[in-house]
Amino acid sequence: MDKYVKTEFVSLKDHPTLNEKWVQERIAEDPRILGLGNLILRDKERMQPAAGRLDLLLQDQDCAKRYEVEVQLGKLDESHLIRTIEYWDIEKKRYPQYEHCAVIIAEDITSRFLNVLNLINNVIPLIAIQMKAIKVGDNFSLIFTTIFSEFKRGLEDEDEETKEVTDRHYWENHATKRTVKLVDDILNIIYKFSPDIKLKYNKFYIGLEKDGLVDNWVIFRPKKELLRVEIRYPQSETMDSWLEEKGFNCMDYDSRWNRYRIVFKTEQEIKGKEENLIELLRKSSEI
Repeated sequence: MDKYVKTEFVSLKDHPTLNEKWVQERIAEDPRILGLGNLILRDKERMQPAAGRLDLLLQDQDCAKRYEVEVQLGKLDESHLIRTIEYWDIEKKRYPQYEHCAVIIAEDITSRFLNVLNLINNVIPLIAIQMKAIKVGDNFSLIFTTIFSEFKRGLEDEDEETKEVTDRHYWENHATKRTVKLVDDILNIIYKFSPDIKLKYNKFYIGLEKDGLVDNWVIFRPKKELLRVEIRYPQSETMDSWLEEKGFNCMDYDSRWNRYRIVFKTEQEIKGKEENLIELLRKSSEI
């Protein structure tokens, strides 16, 4: 018979030994406990020029994105929020090659801050996480709940760039006729399960439309030497393993747009994976 164990919530701010450093160490051991993805620790207690120390600098293993994390015991206050934004700004300026997001963690984030967080998030990528410490017997654990998520900027099919419609001739000059022809080869595979799809030539990518409406579950970026196919699909270990097993040439997962990015260089590569592509593309179209 399963045994029920009663838990007890603990105030970290009032606890004699469980302090902010203890929380930082637990996150540093496994940053994935925050629930923000496949994160790794880049640095802790990171010195900032004339601005103190950043508690934790985390990085997404799957894309060039960093998280500037500040931890506060007790209630969130204005000074910690301002400090978090300040550290985010410093790191963003020092390392512009990365995408950056500010993260504030506190035991209690009151409703009075929600409107402020919303206003800030219109300008600055910001995540607010509420943490709770629990005691089970003689052991302690932490629960992290995201109560304010990073504002997601529009997807490609919602962005203003989709209004800058081009044509096939533009892409044949921007890339090559050969790599644009590879888009046709993928489109012919899509026709097998969705015959009404058409190509839509935009300035920064080639998308899809159906019945006159944008339907970009897959987009294409032809280059001089290759074609990059970006398929919208949630990342998972199962899908990662499947793509590797089938021999797809994949770039890093684009977690910002939730896309697997696959590279093709020849028509033969596409034909050799036609059955697998049908399966993958159909799954994407159904989401």
